[in-house]
Amino acid sequence: MPTWKLELEYEGTRFRGWQIQHNAKTIQGELQDVARQLFAGKFELFGAGRTDAGVHALRQVAHLKVPELQANVTPLQIQHGFNDLLPYDINILKVSNAPENFHARHEAVARYYLYRISTRRTAFGKPFVWWIKDRLDVKSMAAAAELLVGKHDFFSFCELEEGKKQSTIVKVDHAKVWVDGDLICFRIGASHFLWKMVRRIVGLLGEVGRGNMTVEQFERLLNFKSDAAAKHTAPPSGLFLESVLYKGDLPPAGKDVRL
Repeated sequence: MPTWKLELEYEGTRFRGWQIQHNAKTIQGELQDVARQLFAGKFELFGAGRTDAGVHALRQVAHLKVPELQANVTPLQIQHGFNDLLPYDINILKVSNAPENFHARHEAVARYYLYRISTRRTAFGKPFVWWIKDRLDVKSMAAAAELLVGKHDFFSFCELEEGKKQSTIVKVDHAKVWVDGDLICFRIGASHFLWKMVRRIVGLLGEVGRGNMTVEQFERLLNFKSDAAAKHTAPPSGLFLESVLYKGDLPPAGKDVRL
């Protein structure tokens, strides 16, 4: 069965997230609408992970399988075909041939997210940052972020889907805070993430930066269940799915992030 790996970027502002929904505009829905125009028969199109409403992606990954393809199609033709029909805020960066059994979600070994906080009011970047007016203690935020590395119960930092049983244990491989000009950036990498987990972590990092929460209190939430994080969920505007890693891929490196 012809199978391709799609790497794409999107601005999530206008969409209700990745996963297809009835009566809502989603990234997967837009891709499937285009695939129906490009391929006459059945196809399968799945992403490596779900991003929430308003969340962006610098490099999301999806797979496309077309079991009844009648003609040979090159990856470049598929890329151009999608980009000619997709809306302006979704862009296919690369298409490559993949093994027939390739699955974008099941074979991913890690995901990395990037969150950007702006320390000043900006006329151009509002859809891509969270502007915090208060002065922030970046050193304390960085110290709190480092505590996330390792295997922890993130019950206090997520929202569980009703009626769905799931473990809240997540092993975090990387968590760093740094300053880039007027931005405070936070990068976190793990094998998987829970619903709203990154935004709630960032929300409480903001509270640590403001001085409303100590690093010790932040650490306590990794050991005891609490609803404190839910009250401080960061907005989706500053959140990006930065990369999806597969076996042999290197994690994102460097602190100079440009959109």
